[in-house]
Amino acid sequence: MTSNGTTQDRTTCAVVGGGPAGLVLALLLARAGVDVTVLEKHADFLRDFRGDTVHPSTMQALDELGLIDRFLALPHSRVEAITLPDPAGGAPVPVVDFSRLRMAYPYIAMVPQWDLLDLLADAAGAEPGFTLLREHEVTDVVRTGGRVTGVRYRTPQGEGTLGADLVVACDGRWSVVRRAVGLPSRHFPVPFDAWWFQVPTSRPVGGALVPRVHPGRALVTIPREGYLQMAYLGPKGTDAALRARGIEAFRAEVAELVPEVADDVHRIASMDDVKHLDVRLERLRRWSAPGVLCLGDAAHAMSPIGGIGVNLAVQDAIAAARVLAGPLRSGAFRDAFPAHVVARVQARRRLPTAVLQGVQRVMHARAIGPAIAGEQAAAPDRGPRLFRRVPALGALTARLVGIGPRPERVPVWARRPRAAAL
Repeated sequence: MTSNGTTQDRTTCAVVGGGPAGLVLALLLARAGVDVTVLEKHADFLRDFRGDTVHPSTMQALDELGLIDRFLALPHSRVEAITLPDPAGGAPVPVVDFSRLRMAYPYIAMVPQWDLLDLLADAAGAEPGFTLLREHEVTDVVRTGGRVTGVRYRTPQGEGTLGADLVVACDGRWSVVRRAVGLPSRHFPVPFDAWWFQVPTSRPVGGALVPRVHPGRALVTIPREGYLQMAYLGPKGTDAALRARGIEAFRAEVAELVPEVADDVHRIASMDDVKHLDVRLERLRRWSAPGVLCLGDAAHAMSPIGGIGVNLAVQDAIAAARVLAGPLRSGAFRDAFPAHVVARVQARRRLPTAVLQGVQRVMHARAIGPAIAGEQAAAPDRGPRLFRRVPALGALTARLVGIGPRPERVPVWARRPRAAAL
C-alpha cells in the first residue's frame, strides 16, 4: 500500500530514500513477507536530473520480477554501443558493444528515472507488507541501548518517529542516516563536476553517453522524447565562474560542442535551468553500524562516467534482500543486532564496487581529467585502434559496464511470471 499519513509508528525494516536501491530492496523484502516502510522526502519522483541508464543486468532483474513488459512499454531509447571516433577517419569504433552480450536485453535503455521508480513503487504497492510514506524527510536516527532503533522524520504536518528492527540508508551520497551514525569513508579525487540541463529539440543527435570533448570542457547527451538531457562537464570548483559568464556564453559553448542543436540552445532559458552536480567518488570503509545498513550511493558515491550507478545500486539491493529477508522475517533483528549477517552484504558487494570505481578512476585520470584541463589525453589514438583490431574487446567492456563484475540474480522466492505484471 502507499500512504502519506503519519499514523504508523513501527515497522520491521525502514528504508530511507525512494531511489532505485530503496525501492528494489523494499519490493523484494515485501515479497518475502517482511513488513517494510520506505520514507521518501519528496511528494513524487519527478526530479529530472537523475541517472537514466538502465543496464542489461537491471532489465534482466526486471524480467525476473515479472515487470519487464511494463518497463519496455515506457517511452525509452536504446544504446547498443558506445563509440569513439576512428583516428584514421573511418566509421566510429565501438569500445563498449552491448550487442555482443549473449542475453535477452543487449543494450542500455534510456528511461527517465521517475518512470522506473513509479513502476517499482506500483509493483511493491501490491504487496501487503509494503508502505510508502511520501513527504517524509528523515532528519535523524533514534537510538536505544547503543543501537539505532528507528528514524525521526519531518512532514508538512509535523514531526514524528518510526521504530524499526533495521534501518537501511538508501538516501544517496549526502545520506542523513550515514552522517548520523558517523561511518568513515574513503574519498578519491575527481577533477570535474557536472551541470545538468535540457535542450528541447526534434533534431536527431547521435552518440548518447559519448562525451563531446573540446579543450577545457565536455558534454554528454541523453536522448529523450522531444528534448535532450545533457551533462556539461567542467573543472571542479568552477560553478560560480560558469554562472558569472552568463547564459549567452553557456549557450554558445553548448552549440560549439553539439552543433546539431545550435538553433535550439536559445531554449535554455537561464542559468537557473542548469543544475550543478558536485561529482564525488567515495565508498564507506564500513557499510553498517548497529541497527543500520547503507546501500547504493549512501555506501559508495559513483562518478557519472559510464552511467553505472543505478545498475550497481540495484545489484546492492538484490544482494541485501537475499541476505536479510530470512533473518528479518524470523525476528532475528528484533532484540539484537546480528552484525555478522549485515556484514555479509558488504563482503559480497565490496569487490564489484571497488573494481568499477577503479575503472572510473582510470577514465578520470587518462581521459576526462586531461580533456577538462585542456590537455591531450594519454595515448588518444591507441584505444580506438586496439578496439578496431580486436572487436571482441567491445564485448568484454560491455560485460563490465552492462552487467558488472559480480551480477546478482533475483531470488526465486521474489520472482513472478511476466503475465502477472500485466
